[in-house]
Amino acid sequence: MSLIESKLARCFFFVASLIILVSPAPSAARGRHVINFQSPNLYPEGLAWDPSAEHFVVGSFRDRSLHTVSDAGVAQTLISDPDLPENATVLGLAIDRTYNRLLAVVQSVPPLPTFNALAAYDLRTRKRVFLALLDDNAGGEGESSRHAANDVAVDFRGNAYVTNSAANFIWKVDKDGAASVFSRSPAFTAQPLAVDRDARFSECGLNGIAYVSKGYLLVVQSNTGKMFKVNAEDGNARLVLLPEDLVWADDIAIRKDGVVLVASHHTLWFLKSRDSWAEGAVFDKTALEPERFATSVAVGGDERAYVLYGHVIEVVMGNSGREEFSIQEVRSSKESADENIWLFVLIGLGLAYFLFWRFQMSQLVKNMDKKTS
Repeated sequence: MSLIESKLARCFFFVASLIILVSPAPSAARGRHVINFQSPNLYPEGLAWDPSAEHFVVGSFRDRSLHTVSDAGVAQTLISDPDLPENATVLGLAIDRTYNRLLAVVQSVPPLPTFNALAAYDLRTRKRVFLALLDDNAGGEGESSRHAANDVAVDFRGNAYVTNSAANFIWKVDKDGAASVFSRSPAFTAQPLAVDRDARFSECGLNGIAYVSKGYLLVVQSNTGKMFKVNAEDGNARLVLLPEDLVWADDIAIRKDGVVLVASHHTLWFLKSRDSWAEGAVFDKTALEPERFATSVAVGGDERAYVLYGHVIEVVMGNSGREEFSIQEVRSSKESADENIWLFVLIGLGLAYFLFWRFQMSQLVKNMDKKTS
């Protein structure tokens, strides 16, 4: 290849690279993903992302059923379980990737007879694998007489961990459906309330829970706004030091890059840690729409954060009849700004290379003129 041909090839490569550099990044170019879906009186409280089927799964606050929601907003019944108590509420959800199961926390609240359980369903056959009853007496002596199973996380062995929001402890349910009390750490009841004791839901303690592959759980507590790190082997728990309380924290999810997402009905917090969650930092937070009452957060396709607007406060207040609900992507404004900064840096580097290339070409032309003159 001659010198001139080599220069032309480099020119072509540069132009192609410059086109790629100045093109908007995918995350910057696309709009915020909003999924509106309809299902009369569904009032979903729990949300999970099924990566294999590439759709969301939601439960129902008023019906013994689970439903899929596509990116296009098509809602379909996935599972209907008439063996569950009538008017049972389906709360926290988790996808067990190891055994291809859907785990669902089932609860009946007063004035209905008390019922707390974890149901597991095979995602291929849609049949129930087990229904693990979470006994009211499982907390032992001295525990609260009231129990409220709320959220669930699952580890890579198929063990599920279920929070008790009323008695502030965690159950464990193994892959075969055997239930036991896993952790009733004193740390869970040693924290001061961050809310008025007379406020609605002030009795709601341990709530959202997520499993970290390094061998521990992260759990948030609604009425104190605290987060706990719980050893997945022995149940020992300790308080995660945070710069602020995550008041009314309802759910928690973890991205592959380690960013933790915590959702309340009014805020989505973005958190990071440099020491495996002895301490954590809130690097951003986004306001949610409190009147739509977000109750769950999930990490969907492309590691995007989504919150569920299920309007369950309407059911709590005795209303009904709603047909439309929403799953909406929520972004960190700080992360978006950082992406834009890097885009401009890359464009600047491309322009610097272009100027250097032009200088080299001008020198080449001068040298060729000297040889031909």
